[in-house]
Amino acid sequence: MQTHAQAVVIGGGLIGCSILYHLAKLGWKDVVLLERDELTSGSTWHAAAGLHGLHDHNNISKLQYYTMRLYAELEKETGQGCGIFQPGSLYLAQTKDREHQLRIQAAKAKYFNVDFYELSIKEAQELHPLVNFDGIRCVMYEPDGGNVDPSGVTYAYVQGAKALGATIHRFTPVTATNPRADGGWDVVTPNGTIHAEVVVNAAGLWGREVAAMAGIELPLMPTEHQYFVTETIPEIEAMDRRLPSVADRDGEYYLRQEGQGLLVGAYEKGGKFWAEQGTPSDFGHELLPDDFERIEENIMRACDRIPVLAEAGIKRNINGPMIWSPDSAALFGPVPELKNYFCCNGIIPGFSQSGGLGLMLAQWIVEGEPELDMFPWDMARYGDWATKSFTKARVMDCYSHRFKIHFPYEEREAGRPTRTRPIYERQKQLGAIFGLNYGWEHPLWYAGEGNEAKEDYGFERQNWFQSVGEECKALRESVGIIDISNFGKYEIKGAGAADWLNRVVANNVPTEIGRSCLTPLIGLRGGIAGDFTITKLNEDEFLMIGSGMAERYHQRFFNMVERPDSVSFRSITSELCGFNIAGPNSRELLQSLTEADLSNDNFKFTRSKRITIDGIDAIAIRVSFTGDLGWELYVSEDKQLELYDKLLEAGKPFNIRPVGGRSLLSLRIEKGYGSWGREYSPEYWPQEVGLDRLIKLDKPEFIGKEAYLKIKDNEPREKLVMLEIEADNADAVGGEPIFLPDGTPVGRISSGSYGYTVEKSLALGFVKTAYTTPGTELDVAVLGQSHKAFILAGSAFDPEGKRLRC
Repeated sequence: MQTHAQAVVIGGGLIGCSILYHLAKLGWKDVVLLERDELTSGSTWHAAAGLHGLHDHNNISKLQYYTMRLYAELEKETGQGCGIFQPGSLYLAQTKDREHQLRIQAAKAKYFNVDFYELSIKEAQELHPLVNFDGIRCVMYEPDGGNVDPSGVTYAYVQGAKALGATIHRFTPVTATNPRADGGWDVVTPNGTIHAEVVVNAAGLWGREVAAMAGIELPLMPTEHQYFVTETIPEIEAMDRRLPSVADRDGEYYLRQEGQGLLVGAYEKGGKFWAEQGTPSDFGHELLPDDFERIEENIMRACDRIPVLAEAGIKRNINGPMIWSPDSAALFGPVPELKNYFCCNGIIPGFSQSGGLGLMLAQWIVEGEPELDMFPWDMARYGDWATKSFTKARVMDCYSHRFKIHFPYEEREAGRPTRTRPIYERQKQLGAIFGLNYGWEHPLWYAGEGNEAKEDYGFERQNWFQSVGEECKALRESVGIIDISNFGKYEIKGAGAADWLNRVVANNVPTEIGRSCLTPLIGLRGGIAGDFTITKLNEDEFLMIGSGMAERYHQRFFNMVERPDSVSFRSITSELCGFNIAGPNSRELLQSLTEADLSNDNFKFTRSKRITIDGIDAIAIRVSFTGDLGWELYVSEDKQLELYDKLLEAGKPFNIRPVGGRSLLSLRIEKGYGSWGREYSPEYWPQEVGLDRLIKLDKPEFIGKEAYLKIKDNEPREKLVMLEIEADNADAVGGEPIFLPDGTPVGRISSGSYGYTVEKSLALGFVKTAYTTPGTELDVAVLGQSHKAFILAGSAFDPEGKRLRC
């Protein structure tokens, strides 16, 4: 066995073989795959292997369509059959909300230029005469839907990778992965050790065990999952074509033709964990004991929908393990704490995603960054707060609600709370409804003291709509207080701190004590990898504030620039808490509690000071994400509750109101402020989102400078615009396609909300540059239906920025 490789992929299932193929496709020929047993062992070989294209997240839709198209190309390229059957898929809606979901998907299909469209019940019956369509409100048809052969696809990747120069070793278990001083890894096996420049953990059911060899713990948990295949059904045998699959997600089962019978599977309530303490090393192509009674209720619903199923005999039952992340999405990308170690684990719809996952991970390894923003799959969305108990609770929730609609803004309760602040119980007393942000509980909105803190979910405006509006108006008219403790916060200190920061971010960091600046962080393809506020607190001391949910993600970039011994860098998110007090009376309120001069002449916009607030030491920064007059106030965690109570008490004469994250969304959209993960992404060029003005090319170096220089003179492909939408029962939330009045797709929404203080339904979105003139009429597909919209010339609230600076 060879002793060196550019990359070693651990795991010979579907995903590992795809990654190997795509690495070789991108020019890395010296790549090796190590499989402990036979290829397809674990979960791959027994998968139902369904295909579908559309996903709630647009980038994942792109990758699923790439995957579906790739299989036919693989067959031509390798001669290995993939067992592709694409008779189409019927999607059924029994409820109004499911109908909304399907219409939203149909609108996105027009944007992606793919087929997913509505059929009449009669047309659907002609396609699948065995389905009972009673109670069905809406049917959508995806002509490319179907299934593939699990082994065929895997071996097609294998043949393609081998033809490009890759090597595969079966029956070669990895026993250790040891980091090397040169940044590579020694991958130890019974057959020898390989010095790998890069290691990829694609070990499937053994992902936890392989990760542990590198000293990391992945939030993964396996469950059992069952489906069965029937004996021959005469009505199917008599047909001269293959039947489309049926996605009756309200019935909580899936169904497709298999041979001359049917394959039916279910995600039952109260699933069953498997191998909680670790996957057995000798497990391979085995199945688990049948437990058919667990899915009986689901199957009865399937029998009601397909009456011939009730009379069919069962040919075989498959009960096999599958391994889940806490949100059922992949754990994907480089481990921030390790060098040259990548993961691709916890894949559930693997046969719809394998090609996209392989391509994106290969790009990340070979080119330094994938072409698409992969944060929804990025393993860095979880930190060490994602404990085993949290993971178990979330996995069971995901499994039991596999086909449940995930509504806009929905926050599921399983496994929570994981991390709370001292203020948590006080906020509960005030009627706070909480969300989860990188493990932290943070208020979304307040039902009010004495009211039930309960949130309804749906696609249309929900029970929180009025309360959020009252919060927004209270802040705009007087003063509000927002808990911003979940922001990511970093302390940079020591001789050379400014120089190191200047080599990380694109703007010049402040040179004067008490000054703050906004700066982008540029990705390796020239896009926006982050945005930060950096404040100079003292000589050689800086406070940097950014996205809380991206804290571990951004760690990768901070690690790219060597830091001298004289400079310390640490996250202080846990120990530093924050409030934003904002609104026209925020100065008067804060002034009543401090001797510091808060006048505009003495404390201008984007300035900072250390002040004392009624005996509590605080860092005050005159900025506000609301677009209004305001200050961000940061104090040590042990002073959080005391400061909160004092601010609320002093604010009573001003009718101060606690304001949640749902209101902050509305307020920042009224002002036209972008947010990381929505408007700011590695996919978007600085000139497309208006941040190019903050990039200082006279600096000798900063992360992404070379990449930015290559694209800085390019015309924006799209521009970020603000839209006013004619809507009355629902607002854009993000992801909705934007069309010209003639139906031509020209963009998509990135964020949306009702603007309560301007009384307009608003959205931020990306539109092709040729159509971004203010006043341009467009159509936005809210709830999948056309809604007239207009591009605004400036922000809906305070377009001249006078409130911020007054």
